Amino acid sequence: MAKVEKRKLGVLTSGGDAPGMNAAIRAVVRTALDHGLDVYAVTEGYQGMVDGGNAIKPMAWDSVGGILQRGGTVIGTARCADFRTREGRLKAAFNLVAHGIDALVVIGGDGSLTGANLFRQEWVSLLEDLVKEGKIGKETARQHPYLTITGLVGSIDNDFFGTDMTIGADTALHRIVEAVDAISSTATSHQRTFVVEVMGRHCGYLALMSALACGADWVLIPESPPDVENWEDVMCEVLKAGRAAGRRDTTVIVAEGATDRNGKPIGSAYVKQVLEEKLGEDCRVTILGHVQRGGSPSAFDRNLGTLMGHAAVEQIEKSKAQSEPMVVGWRDNRVAYTPLMECVEKTQKVAKVVGEKDYEQAMALRGDSFKDTFRTLRTMVRSLPHTPKPGLRRMRIAVLNAGAPAPGMNTAVRSAVRLGIDKGHTLLGVRGGLQGLIDGDIQEMNWMSVNGWAPRGGSELGTGRKIPAGKELYAIARNIEELDIQSLLIIGGWSGYEAAHRLWKERENFPAFNIPILCLPATINNNMPGSELSIGADTAVNNVVEAVDKIKQSSGSLHRCFVVEVMGRYCGYLALMSGLATGAERVYMHEEGVTLLDLQSDLQNLIRGFEGGKRISLMIRNENANPLYTTAFMYALFEEEGKSLFDVRQAILGHLQQGGNPSPFDRIQATRLAERCIEHFSELPESENPPVMFIGLQGGEMKFFEIDDIRRMADMTLSRPKEQWWMDMRDVAKVLSKPGPKKL
Repeated sequence: MAKVEKRKLGVLTSGGDAPGMNAAIRAVVRTALDHGLDVYAVTEGYQGMVDGGNAIKPMAWDSVGGILQRGGTVIGTARCADFRTREGRLKAAFNLVAHGIDALVVIGGDGSLTGANLFRQEWVSLLEDLVKEGKIGKETARQHPYLTITGLVGSIDNDFFGTDMTIGADTALHRIVEAVDAISSTATSHQRTFVVEVMGRHCGYLALMSALACGADWVLIPESPPDVENWEDVMCEVLKAGRAAGRRDTTVIVAEGATDRNGKPIGSAYVKQVLEEKLGEDCRVTILGHVQRGGSPSAFDRNLGTLMGHAAVEQIEKSKAQSEPMVVGWRDNRVAYTPLMECVEKTQKVAKVVGEKDYEQAMALRGDSFKDTFRTLRTMVRSLPHTPKPGLRRMRIAVLNAGAPAPGMNTAVRSAVRLGIDKGHTLLGVRGGLQGLIDGDIQEMNWMSVNGWAPRGGSELGTGRKIPAGKELYAIARNIEELDIQSLLIIGGWSGYEAAHRLWKERENFPAFNIPILCLPATINNNMPGSELSIGADTAVNNVVEAVDKIKQSSGSLHRCFVVEVMGRYCGYLALMSGLATGAERVYMHEEGVTLLDLQSDLQNLIRGFEGGKRISLMIRNENANPLYTTAFMYALFEEEGKSLFDVRQAILGHLQQGGNPSPFDRIQATRLAERCIEHFSELPESENPPVMFIGLQGGEMKFFEIDDIRRMADMTLSRPKEQWWMDMRDVAKVLSKPGPKKL
């Protein structure tokens, strides 16, 4: 029987580098090897394909070890003029066929993917030319009748159709937000104005989202230029009013592609000149430049690259002859596939309509989320609220935090207060959580009460796990009546939901509880029913990943196993997502349990790995994975059996997971959820039995649920949802964390 040749796959990165590309490369290589494919890295992008020879390198399992946390791309990238010519593509086809490669995973932007599609379309004719020139035989051409291509989008600009996020965009937001947070502290000290220019080409995503996340005072983006000719005067009037209202600093964020309505570029230097002339203030310009695309990728980008890379190989495996190439994207928290050229055409259309000054169409093409965010930001940057429209229902809304502190709580409170006041409502801040509602520690908040809260971690209002009972319910009812509280917004975790449920159940005894109550999920555990993501969880995952990166670096050349314990109670979200982002060999979660057989198997894998030359091993354990097999137990077991082969260290990360400033994602989502909650209160008709509900993000959409649905949707004993969407990622983590083929 004739030997069947393995299919061979190439992976390349092209165009500008983006943090998270290495995670995608690692996933492509290991998933392909797990499928029995041979994998080659095409170094330096299309240039390596044209050059051939040593530029096309075979990859082994260990070839991609230790690259998850590295920025840029380890296989290199370059612009390639040769590949734009047919002669160059003819060389590229020859070099691929010489290595037996007829499938490609291309990681890049719209130009890179367009080039890949043209190459695929020409493949048959290119091979025919190679046969005619005598460079390959007919049999070789027959063995490679078509080229299969799958695309991944690596771009910090987040300007590509077909995916909610591109690889690298989240990290770029982290860099911008960290920089603006740092700038704000010195700006406040000196009462200065700063103009910050960010990247994005023709896309204002980075500028818009960073402005929302940082609490910036003005933003200029390509898709929606200032709508008046004298925009400079309008901007300065708003900023001057902000100073009069009590702001000590001013931050203006400018997208590099920003223009006025006539298409004239608006540069950061011009904005500085305008501000100094019209405000008479000291102004500084910071152009962040390539710092936005540098450094270690965020946890999200590592996991995004990993999931996309895995899905790309799966797509290639199921692709049929001459099938249309697809782009692997991320939509509504799931991997999604869209025809490559449809994505490219719609992506390029935005730049086209911006160039034609059709800004309304440009905003429409960016999508509803982009438009809604811009509308929200225009309210948030105001120095004072709008004059409420007549006829709208005005309420007295109390807002409080409940449960453990979660990064993003302050952002949510700030958004609720400002957006609520802007609609004519009165906002009351409750200090100390439910205990403050019991004690009457409540005060009215104004526009400037929450100034500067957007970037702050913890809870400025204070919080607690109190669930009222007995006489405490009477005290709450009395305070609600005396202060004429007409709605209650609870921002927090499990105890907040349980408290809302209790107030709802006690309505017969306390008529004062017949007010609309709404819960917004904020907990690092990400264990709330009805929401795929809770405010604070993204920050916590990033905190874990940053700590583990440092832990791994500390080992140097030692042979060491780390057992790292993370929070989450009975929910394994933090453990799995941080394990996926750090390349942990094993993740222990309560959902899967831990047995003695598991530990024996893991121990044998550790021994084999270190005997084969491994230097570092990482195990991540959810704090409640098993009551008997604790972190200390695992440490002692592995240390005893490792003997002189490797030593073991344990790290219980504790409350550092809850600390620090909230991530850009948590700030943005906190704002979006708070806005929808205020809209909900504003739209409610008066009723004798108003609803008690909780809001959540599901499939990219915000949805409301009745408070009693918590009993149906959650395991009340374990305090976690019955269905946890992220559990589907276990299989990907297990494939990529395998020890790989045994070395000879």
